[in-house]
Amino acid sequence: MNIVLLGAPGAGKGTQAAKLVERFGLCHISTGDILRAAVRDQTELGKKAKGYMDAGDLVPDDLIIDLMKERIQQPDTEAGVILDGFPRTTTQAVALDTMLASLDRPLNAALLIDVDPEVIVKRLTSRRMCKACGYIGTAEDGAVCPKCGGEMYQRDDDNETTVRNRLDVYATSTAPLTDYYRGKDLLVTIDGDRDSEVVFEDVKKKLNL
Repeated sequence: MNIVLLGAPGAGKGTQAAKLVERFGLCHISTGDILRAAVRDQTELGKKAKGYMDAGDLVPDDLIIDLMKERIQQPDTEAGVILDGFPRTTTQAVALDTMLASLDRPLNAALLIDVDPEVIVKRLTSRRMCKACGYIGTAEDGAVCPKCGGEMYQRDDDNETTVRNRLDVYATSTAPLTDYYRGKDLLVTIDGDRDSEVVFEDVKKKLNL
């Protein structure tokens, strides 16, 4: 099964993707994780992308498309993929259709995790991550990771100004994807403002899993 995950930053796409991977063995491809790794490793792509990411803007289509072409063809994707953060524009969606058609692996669904923007602002500005193990928690965890004891920090792009800019960018650039996939009869909408386990049960039901 090949799934595109849609929804604003902080809607809970990564959480649902992790559950789908654990339960059904699909390959989770997160554009954000790939880009952050490229920035950390100071690759050519990472250097180009960092300025866009720090400002909360979208990385240009050509950079993302080249990155995803390479990733989707790797062996671990053969059982199916969950695309998290790609496509983000209709241009990218058309490029994805072309990619999957060439691989004879059609898209099965576009899963929209729908959450009110103000709920997302609250979620993201309180989000904290562990520098050592990558654990994602909240400001309530304090400065020490509850899993490994590492240092908890706030990502540069989780401040309120950047979060609101990211949501504005999503509304103008990415939200039209819902119309694109609705027109292809692939859109599945889930209310994401609930406990993650309740959301996951709804996901399985609507995807017939």
